[in-house]
Amino acid sequence: MRERHPIWNMIPRNVILGLTTFGPIGQLKAPGTWGSVVGVLLFTLFFAYLSPIPYFILALVLVFLAVPLCEEAEIRLGRRDPGCVILDECVAIPICFFAIPFPLNEPAWPWILGGFALFRFFDILKPLGISKLQTLRGGWGVVADDVAAAVASNIVLQIVYYLVH
Repeated sequence: MRERHPIWNMIPRNVILGLTTFGPIGQLKAPGTWGSVVGVLLFTLFFAYLSPIPYFILALVLVFLAVPLCEEAEIRLGRRDPGCVILDECVAIPICFFAIPFPLNEPAWPWILGGFALFRFFDILKPLGISKLQTLRGGWGVVADDVAAAVASNIVLQIVYYLVH
C-alpha cells in the first residue's frame, strides 16, 4: 500500500465504505453482479445521452476517483480487493457502451443486456491477461481488471454491432 495522505484520516470509515459498497448493496449475495447493475443504472442516468468526448471524460474522472477510494476501503477493511467493494464494477460498466451507436429505431435493452453479460463474463473469468491486472498495487489492482473487462466487452459489442448493422 502507498503512503496515505492525512486527509484520509479525516474521512469516517462509514463514509468510505458507504461510497465503495453502496451501503447494503455490497453485502448482497453476488456483490459484483449487483455492482454491475448499479453501473447499468449509472450508464442509463448519466452516460446514455452524452456525446463521446464528455462521455470519455466522465468515465475517466470516475475511474480516477474510484482508485483511491477502493484503496482506502482495502485499508479500512484490512483485505485485498474485498468482494463487498463494488465501486470498481460500477464505474467500469459505462465503458462497455462507449461509442456504441444505439440505433434510434431499435430498443437499446438488448445491447445493454449484452454488454452487462459480456462484462460479467470477462470480470469473472478474467481471460486475456485481465487477471494479471489484479496484482497492481492498491486501488489500481481493484479497478484496473474491471476497466479491462469493460474494454474487452466494448470491443466485442463494437464487432457485433458492425456485423449486425
